Order: sequence, then structure tokens, then C-alpha cells
Amino acid sequence: VEVRKRVLGADHPSMLTSMNNLALTYKDQGRWKEAEVLQVQVMEASKAEELEVHVLRIRKRVLGADHPSTLSSMANLASTYWNQGRWIEPEIERFLGSSIMSSFQSN
Repeated sequence: VEVRKRVLGADHPSMLTSMNNLALTYKDQGRWKEAEVLQVQVMEASKAEELEVHVLRIRKRVLGADHPSTLSSMANLASTYWNQGRWIEPEIERFLGSSIMSSFQSN
């Protein structure tokens, strides 16, 4: 698991699956505390992405798609997807497009 974490990153979906599998193995072995620590880490990573998506939706609705705070939320979500190896997620494309357009408009 440690090698996979170093190579893929802590939030990569494959890494989270490996952590979950190890937690299940620990549970089967009666190593409850170790299993719990891993399960909490897996759940926190999943909740972080959900929260980023939720915040982005609210900011788009309330502030508009081009507001700096909305773009910041978009960047956070794009970064999460990128770190998970999800390079083709639409949010990355939208963020890059918005960032490029903003830089052209400010020049």
C-alpha cells in the first residue's frame, strides 16, 4: 500500500481501493483499530471530493461561473481529479478553458 501511495498519490481511486481492501483484511484478522484507521481515511477522501463538488455547484449558482471564488473551487476540484488520475474529467477541461479565457480578458 505504501508503494502504491507513493506512486499514485493518496487520493487516487486505485489507492483508495487498496486501502479499503487492506482494511477489510485487517478486520478479518481481528485488527480492528488498524482497520478503522484505514476506513476513516478512505471515507474522508471520498467526502472531500463530494464537498468540493457541492461547494462548486453553490458558487456557480450564487456567484456565477466566472467569479474568482467559483474559479478557485473549480481549480480545487480539477486538482483533486488530476491527483486521482482522472485527467479527462469535464471539470478539468472547464477550469482550463475558464482560466485561459480569464487571462486573455485581463490582458
